[in-house]
Amino acid sequence: MIEGILIGLNTALSLKNILMVIMGCFFGTIIGMLPGLGPMTAIALMIPITYGFDPATGLILMAGVYYGAVFGGSTSSILINAPGIPGTVATSFDGYPMAQQGKAGKALAIAAYSSFAGGTIAAIFLLFAAPSLSKISLSFRSPDYFALMILGLTAVAAFSSKGQFLKAMMMSVLGLMLACIGQDTLSDIPRFTFNNMNLSDGISFVLVVMATFAMSEALMIILRGTDPSSAAKAISLKELGSIKLDKEETKKTLKTIPRSSVIGFIVGVLPGAGSTIASFLAYGMERSFVNKEEKEKFGKGSVHGLAAPETANNAACSGSFVPLLTLGIPGSGTTAVMLGALLGFGIQPGPRLYMTNPEIFWSVIMSMYIGMVILLILNLPLIPYIARILAVPRTFLIPMILFFSVTGIYLMSFNTFDIFLMIGIAVVATGLRLYKFPMPPLILAFVLGGLMEENLRRSLLISDGSFNFLWDRPLTAIILVFTILIFSWQSYLSLRSKQSSK
Repeated sequence: MIEGILIGLNTALSLKNILMVIMGCFFGTIIGMLPGLGPMTAIALMIPITYGFDPATGLILMAGVYYGAVFGGSTSSILINAPGIPGTVATSFDGYPMAQQGKAGKALAIAAYSSFAGGTIAAIFLLFAAPSLSKISLSFRSPDYFALMILGLTAVAAFSSKGQFLKAMMMSVLGLMLACIGQDTLSDIPRFTFNNMNLSDGISFVLVVMATFAMSEALMIILRGTDPSSAAKAISLKELGSIKLDKEETKKTLKTIPRSSVIGFIVGVLPGAGSTIASFLAYGMERSFVNKEEKEKFGKGSVHGLAAPETANNAACSGSFVPLLTLGIPGSGTTAVMLGALLGFGIQPGPRLYMTNPEIFWSVIMSMYIGMVILLILNLPLIPYIARILAVPRTFLIPMILFFSVTGIYLMSFNTFDIFLMIGIAVVATGLRLYKFPMPPLILAFVLGGLMEENLRRSLLISDGSFNFLWDRPLTAIILVFTILIFSWQSYLSLRSKQSSK
């Protein structure tokens, strides 16, 4: 291992590769800030450029773009409630309310510190545990994934405020229904498309996110007649852009980072899970860990609620390299694009990669830590200026949000139908928000819906239509028992709070 680390440092610290990390981080951050675009698009655009480089340099550049985009995606989530990438949706739950309270600088700083810490801790995990973790990830089967998705859905309790549990569950059902639209992955039969070819591929996740968060937020501002920039105008640039955390905020962040890093990394290691599920799961788990007083702050500008998903999504990015480098299995859509690039270089990722091409394996791991440091250096000095976006008057802010939403969706598919569909979903979402229906459960269920169905059907095929698969495998049973315990604990807390309020 020591020899591998030295090879990795020697490769990663060359002037050319350091420049590639800086370039990747910079462009990744900018792309991450733009709603609708994401690391997958950015890496796809980088592939023709990387073919002029050696494989290690090309992969380092793409890795820099990847975690740079995840790092930058939090900015638009916090400032205008328009998640730049799917992995930063959960960041907006507490980041945006914090920004509306005139704490945009602090929110961006917490996101920056959490991202740095999550990425760094995960890079260390990756360094020591990659070969062992690859064997563990291989042991997961369809029943285990289905149980994991159920565990993810129990996080719905984290999004239901007092007396809103039923509404949260209804939104989860709506999310699962939306996830069923399109061609069935196993039989290729179109479902709920109403004979419309535009719906045959289903509804884009980014489209749903932009409609329910960004566009509906713009409509809510119009309907309520509020000016979200008033908080920013009321205080000075220095105060708005302050990135200093007080003792209490630092303590809360330091408590959240270690557990969210572990959750994020473990979820990232599992092929197909990714940073979006990691951030939702970490957010839900964090709410279970904190005391009653802190629970009430979730969704209203909680430090724990902001630090958890930001830590987890960056940790998941590093984790997703475990199945890619050690098994040749992409851990996410983005690493699937990177797998294609590696194959284009003539490199076959797999268990023997760190023996046959140690410079690639170890240099990518080393470059991750270097990239996290560079991202922190690039972003922290710019926070006071980025935060001034909040001071943009309502007459400019609303058109800007709508422009980013429409442009982002159109650039993804070049289909005007998607724009009209997004407007329709945004109108429905606005109506639901007016009646206090929470949006996060819908998004969470939409993310997990397809994976849940796919793994459930595979599990049923394996067990000849029997539900015995739920307890046949010890790993599946353990995950389900853990799910029941979480659900029971949340129900107990809910009943106790109702009794105490009488």
